[in-house]
Amino acid sequence: MLSLLSLLQTHRYWPGDELAARLDVSGRTLRRDIERLRDLGYSVDATRGVAGGYQLRAGGQLPPLLLEDDEAVAIAAGLRTSAAGSVGGLEETSVQALAKVVALMPPRLRRRMDALASQTDSPEPWSRGPTVDAAILTTLAQACRDDESITFDYVSRDADSTHRRVEPHRLVSLGRRWYLVAWDRDRQDWRSFRVDRVSEPGLTGQRFRARDLPTEDALTFVRAGFRAIPQRYAVRVRVDAPADRVSTTVGRWGDVTPVADDACLLEMKVDSLEWPVMLLASLDAPFAIDAPDELRSACAAAAARLGAAGAARTLR
Repeated sequence: MLSLLSLLQTHRYWPGDELAARLDVSGRTLRRDIERLRDLGYSVDATRGVAGGYQLRAGGQLPPLLLEDDEAVAIAAGLRTSAAGSVGGLEETSVQALAKVVALMPPRLRRRMDALASQTDSPEPWSRGPTVDAAILTTLAQACRDDESITFDYVSRDADSTHRRVEPHRLVSLGRRWYLVAWDRDRQDWRSFRVDRVSEPGLTGQRFRARDLPTEDALTFVRAGFRAIPQRYAVRVRVDAPADRVSTTVGRWGDVTPVADDACLLEMKVDSLEWPVMLLASLDAPFAIDAPDELRSACAAAAARLGAAGAARTLR
């Protein structure tokens, strides 16, 4: 029965003969086990006849789930993130669900979960992006999974409100934000949408044949879109530190080019100078700012505030 449930949870349609052969059981045993699953709360559709088969569908309540080890750890890690507030409205329920998942974990998986938590840095409050509505996120995820077209209202970066009809491809979590990569039916082109700017999503019930992305994957598509967006500031800084060390701190938010064994060039395109200032302060290495002039002023102002705080004996 556990093997049968594991196969049905792929949500594909299984011909009865193929499913029985896969489990090495008779058709009678298969039908009996299907009935047992139904008694446990699983909704299993059956098609009779020579070409008949079975398929698991969503029911009126959530029955027990079969999870592989890696899936259980991944779910626990995701619940930790939601509990930290990255998805609006899920903090309390995520904590409750996390407690249940961890309580059911065998000791070996708890050790893996503890190791993951101890070796992962949680985002600081200043690094969090806008929270997204949990209902919107799950609706978009469902549409991506089922290849179902969807409509929603969207506010662009220029504050223009539009109504979109799209074929959703994939959700991408990048940096501090969630993005939906989709084919825009009205514009006849691929687009990425910030999920925190999406409202009133509606499933249409219309299935579509998935198209091929113009890039390797959805993450690459979103990153390419970042590079194409005009930014207010082009940051260029020479850092007296090895390029690999600076790259570790900068991550995906800038380009680091080595110019010597112990020196490199850091380049970023940003709308705000707050992030470059914090980044440069965390490098723990000498640096010289080539551009823009506004970054020099921002660093000087930050240094003055920090210097004054360090010199003050008492905060009154």
